[in-house]
Formats: sequence, structure tokens, C-alpha cells
Amino acid sequence: MPRIEVCVGSQQLMFFNTSNDMPTCYPISTAEKGIGQQQGSGQTPLGKHYVRAKIGGEYPINAVFVGRRFTGEIYSPQLAKQYPNRDWILSRILWLCGCEKGVNRLGNVDTMRRYIYIHGTPDTEPMGVPYSHGCIRMRNQDLVELFNATPAGTLVLIKR
Repeated sequence: MPRIEVCVGSQQLMFFNTSNDMPTCYPISTAEKGIGQQQGSGQTPLGKHYVRAKIGGEYPINAVFVGRRFTGEIYSPQLAKQYPNRDWILSRILWLCGCEKGVNRLGNVDTMRRYIYIHGTPDTEPMGVPYSHGCIRMRNQDLVELFNATPAGTLVLIKR
């Protein structure tokens, strides 16, 4: 079974296709406010998670999502000018669910209820530095590759 490891310290996501292979590494961007579990914190949660849902596989790259639904828009610089304060969720969504009760599952630390995703972001956004609102941002092309190789249920470990 494939697995994903997210290293907040190095701002890297590693995808392991099998237990024996070398990982594919991708630059990412986690929360600008650091790590934390609390609802409303704007931080990236730590611990064991799994991919609860995969959203957007049928849409084109740079498809825009709001509330996990395709808006019918395709991201462009012109669209960005129209909505300068939008937190862009593009291309695909891997919606995460926590596995550890009281750490990242249930109550005010529930990763899924916090809407923590691995998702695409505009190519103009920085990678390799914390800049998100809690989610794990990736380059769109990298995300599409990861999305296509990742089944629902895949283990995701987010560590310091």
C-alpha cells in the first residue's frame, strides 16, 4: 500500500509507492502559522492521517474549488485579480482524516472537520516555505501526479 510522509521542517512531501522503493519527493507549503491541532488555528496538524476522499479527478488542471466543489472557473492571472483575497484551492483535493483520537480526530482537533487538504495552488505561490492557512499546498502538476497514484485510504504521516 502506498503511503505519504509530510515533513513540515523541510517543507517536503514524500510519496512511497511500496514499502521498498525510494520515495518521490515534492516541495510543499504548510501553514504560515506553524503546526497545531486546534480548530480555527490556521495551523497544519501533526500525526497519522489517511486520505478520506479524493476530489476533482475529472476536472482540468487549475480547476477552482470552493467548498470542495468545482466553481466552473479555471485559475488565471485575470481571475486572481478579480478575487485578490481568495485562498485558491486548485486542480485536485486529497481530503485528510485524522487517525488519533484526541490528537487529530474528534472534538476541536478533528482534521477532517478542519477541512485540511493536500491541494493545488497557483504556480506563483511559494513552495518550500510555510505559507498556507493550514493545508498542504503543492504545485498543480505535482499534485495531479500524486493524486493519480494515491488511492483513498492511503496513510499520511505529518511530522515536524
